[in-house]
Amino acid sequence: MQLMARRTMSVVSQWSSRIFSVELDGAESYFAIQETRKGDVLPEAFRRANWDRFYSVLVSCSDRLRQVKFHADLEEKLLKALPAGCAVDPMSSFLPGTRGSLIRGYFLKASSEDPSFSDRLLRDLIKDDPVLVCSYVKCEDGGTWTQNLWPDGHSEMIKKFYVVHSEAPKVHPSTLNIINSDVFYSFEEAREVLKESSDIIPEAASVLELLPSRAGPRGRPDFPVIVIEGLDATGKTTLTESLKGALGAALLRSPPQCLSPFRERFDQEPPLIRRAFYALGNYITADQVSQEASKGPVIVDRFWHSTAAYAIATAVGGPVCNLPDEGSELYRWPSDLLEPTLVVLLTLDPEERKRRLRDRGLIKTEEEQKLDHNQLFRLKVEQAYRRIVGPVCVTVDASPSADQVLREVQLLIKTKCHL
Repeated sequence: MQLMARRTMSVVSQWSSRIFSVELDGAESYFAIQETRKGDVLPEAFRRANWDRFYSVLVSCSDRLRQVKFHADLEEKLLKALPAGCAVDPMSSFLPGTRGSLIRGYFLKASSEDPSFSDRLLRDLIKDDPVLVCSYVKCEDGGTWTQNLWPDGHSEMIKKFYVVHSEAPKVHPSTLNIINSDVFYSFEEAREVLKESSDIIPEAASVLELLPSRAGPRGRPDFPVIVIEGLDATGKTTLTESLKGALGAALLRSPPQCLSPFRERFDQEPPLIRRAFYALGNYITADQVSQEASKGPVIVDRFWHSTAAYAIATAVGGPVCNLPDEGSELYRWPSDLLEPTLVVLLTLDPEERKRRLRDRGLIKTEEEQKLDHNQLFRLKVEQAYRRIVGPVCVTVDASPSADQVLREVQLLIKTKCHL
């Protein structure tokens, strides 16, 4: 509780410097707060409907596992408890340009028939929970709103602020918390998350036992290591098997087979835990690659590019332009992870990829289903793949026949890897 209180006070001490974002129909509406009343532009979140009262519930806790687990369950908790007619939209708050400052929660449009009922319900709902609650009240002029921050889950406000419009930040706020939260850039950071979660996830201890004692140093292995990347049904399996035979190479996959019994369990966890699990899979694969690459060439079916590209595309909401700019540190290769000699990215027309998936009757992950139904997500994944450096992806069109694709990739390998 003391840790939670210190974290809350740290956030509250800079409260008036924060920007707030509400997601409305996939687009963000930004607003700020100030102590004096000025400005005529009403933020979009406050003028979309004829509501008289709003609330925000933002999760803030120094215990990162408790924070992400609580946030994962918060929406369902709110929807079950609030009266019919209330609306719940994703929300966040952040200090512009400050890494790690993003906190997440929900923006509530509450029934105006009995505001005191919503106040009481929220006060009871979040008692002793790691949240910061604000109520928003329309001023008598009908064109201005105030934000009232509740201290420690009670409805007596600390201070009243006026709500004002804010322009979208130059860098999308979700990128502030990506490092070692959505994407892991070191073995120790990812392992620490699983160590912390072992008390609540029994399987975490079993995964920790499978890890190498430490991550290997960055550097080139004795023989070439060729990674084949791409979305499902782009022909990775066919190509990797063909390359294995043609080059007399070892074939490995990431995540490795030893993690298969645990994937279903970790896929149910919040991003922090889920991404740490898959990041560690890359280090297990890298350890296997190091052993095999001392004897001959190695083909790897997916590696860190996939882990990072999917995580970045999922974490960053909105259009492709919200992705971190090309050259951002978020696309850098982990310094303690084995670096492949060549990375090939197979691309395919989305309709052809869907047809192949249907023909194969594949069981798709939640993210693969999202790729099918959300063209924007697919574009973000593909763009993130292309922006990763150290090494970069060499793109190959997978539309031709399997034999033609094999010949093109073999030519690449001959040129880049001298095999």
